[in-house]
Amino acid sequence: MEVLNQLVSQYGYLAIFVILSLGLFGLPIPDELLVLWIGYFTKIGTLNYTYSLVVCIIGTFLGMMFSYYVGKKAGRPLIERIGRWIGLTDKRIGKTEKWIHKYGPSSIVISFFIPGIRHVTGYFFGVSQMRLKTYAIYVGISAIIWCCLLLTLGRIVGHFD
Repeated sequence: MEVLNQLVSQYGYLAIFVILSLGLFGLPIPDELLVLWIGYFTKIGTLNYTYSLVVCIIGTFLGMMFSYYVGKKAGRPLIERIGRWIGLTDKRIGKTEKWIHKYGPSSIVISFFIPGIRHVTGYFFGVSQMRLKTYAIYVGISAIIWCCLLLTLGRIVGHFD
């Protein structure tokens, strides 16, 4: 978190945007903690709440859209290759695909609140060839809910050391 603190202190909203985009694309970044921490900074006046919220939503949305695009273009072989590194066995991949087909686009909203799952959701929906418009609408709704909730919680709860 110290590195994230330095990046946000030095680059402000640009750092928030880039870090969240990369985190939602799948890099091992503690997204939940980052957004909570940003909420705390809005409380103490270091960052503006409205600007932070907009930047968090856009960064989250674009990270998820990029992972969808990669999943759509690279297909299931990509998930199988990535899966080996992060413990996604063929059995887990199969369960995830069944879950997506069973619950459809609403599973995007649910997945946003499951750490680790959120990071691979875009790839799975890209591989499943979900319509881009449908995916974008549900990711947008999910990003708004997730960012509002965590940013506000960070603002209310307070200190995160």
